[in-house]
Amino acid sequence: MSGSDWKQKGKDKADSVLALIPKEWRLEKIPSAEEQRDVTGPYIQQFLSKEEIAITETDAVGIVSKTTAGTWSAVEVAKAFCHRAAIAHQLVSCLHEIFFDAAIQDAERADKYFAEHKKPIGPLHGLPCSLKDQFHVKDVDTHMGYVGWIGTFEGKKDTGKEKKFESEMVRELRSLGATLYCKTAVPHTLMCGETINNVIGYCWNPKNRNLSCGGSSGGEGALIGLRGSPVGFGTDIGGSIRIPAAFNGLYGLRPSAGRLPYEGMANSVDGQNSVLSVVGPLATTPAALKLLVQALLSTQPWLHDPLVHEIPWRDDAERAISDPLRRINQQLSFGVIRHDGACAPTPPVARAIDITVHTLQKLGHNVIEWKPTVPHRKIMEICAKIWNFDGGADCTADFELSGEEAAPQCLVEQAPQANATEIMKTNIAKREMQKEYMEYWNSTAEQSGTGRPVDAVICPLAPWPAARPAKYSYYGYSVWVNVLDYTSVVVPVTTVDKSVDKKMEDFKAVDETDQKSQDSYDPEIYDGAHVSVQIVGRRLQEEKMLALASYVGEAIHA
Repeated sequence: MSGSDWKQKGKDKADSVLALIPKEWRLEKIPSAEEQRDVTGPYIQQFLSKEEIAITETDAVGIVSKTTAGTWSAVEVAKAFCHRAAIAHQLVSCLHEIFFDAAIQDAERADKYFAEHKKPIGPLHGLPCSLKDQFHVKDVDTHMGYVGWIGTFEGKKDTGKEKKFESEMVRELRSLGATLYCKTAVPHTLMCGETINNVIGYCWNPKNRNLSCGGSSGGEGALIGLRGSPVGFGTDIGGSIRIPAAFNGLYGLRPSAGRLPYEGMANSVDGQNSVLSVVGPLATTPAALKLLVQALLSTQPWLHDPLVHEIPWRDDAERAISDPLRRINQQLSFGVIRHDGACAPTPPVARAIDITVHTLQKLGHNVIEWKPTVPHRKIMEICAKIWNFDGGADCTADFELSGEEAAPQCLVEQAPQANATEIMKTNIAKREMQKEYMEYWNSTAEQSGTGRPVDAVICPLAPWPAARPAKYSYYGYSVWVNVLDYTSVVVPVTTVDKSVDKKMEDFKAVDETDQKSQDSYDPEIYDGAHVSVQIVGRRLQEEKMLALASYVGEAIHA
């Protein structure tokens, strides 16, 4: 395609999605960021009825308590979220696909089932659930931000799968009674902490539209941040669940590889198995995350995805944290990373770390400085090698389908491909590093004060509360978790206060990247933005980390 052709095809696709929004839901004017920085809360509420506000500002657990009891119908819940999602998309460009009519038909079937059988379809009966545009859903495109994928199956034509094939988790969510209604925006390549492509353009942060919503599950973060969805699913190979969760003031779970089913989802660089992308939920409460994970595990996904471990939901692992009586008799301990040796957090992120640490110390728990024997810079270097094993060939081929230009923010470089020997050496280095880090974690039993290794590590997710457009310069705070395959959960802590979170004076940077990160922070621009932390546990500790997210989140916001 010529430049004008792929641009037109992207615009036509975007226009076709907007055309699916009912006329009565369309906004006459979209204010600029200068006119209206924050479009959450009261701003978006003005376009909704009181009933719609009540429904859409109830968390997922509250919604299913009403739909499974017949208090709310699946149809009225679906319509409320379809309406709010439509407004959200017009404000921040967060959707790739809309299938509201199909969702309402599914909700009607759910209501009919409830009327006939006097019971819900499953634990997610009537719960709207948004999906990152990697999930295949029948009758809907999956273009993942590539113009060349529009109307195809992952860039291939005439496969027989176009708009017919569904991902494994989609099948499971339907069986649990969930209502699927939209797919959310991603950056083309998926390798980016912002969300930008040649279809929707740039997806903005709804709390502060000077900033990015994050990536690559950025559309999910923006949509749920605007309460256009109660829960959604993203993926994470370098922070892509946690970054949008943090930037949008949400809870988000990055499970370890093999805990939840990825089978049948579209991806970039599929077949690179050294650092696996994982799928996980984002939501407004930790209880909502638990609801989704527990429900999915009840379907025994290991019977349909060969990479999922046969690990049902473990109540004991959760109760060790969530049971007040057990927690009183068992002091917890945490590590804290205030600086990873490569890039300093900006003042609001440092303050969020302090708030979290002080809250836990007041509750009687121990916090020690986290000083691993493996430098996080080394972890980042190994990850960069792994991400570029194919020399950018996969993503380059997808761009060449249309001839479109790649966004400069995307972390894809054309380079010589690694050979088998180089891949093997890198995998050995990664394994040895994982072992060394594991033994460091074990050694913290000598300092934790509990006689056990620390329960979790508190650290930044990024140097800033959210990145400014084209200024996401450092990924080390998120990537170390992926390389080590640890379980991590994001907890929202506070918002930027320009009168408190002033720029650091006499800052001495480690290097140019460190300086760039600090230079991009401006209290005036960031004022009001969400600030979050991540809490990191060991591999396959999803139940424990969800319980900790609930415990820590409640303590901070009590």
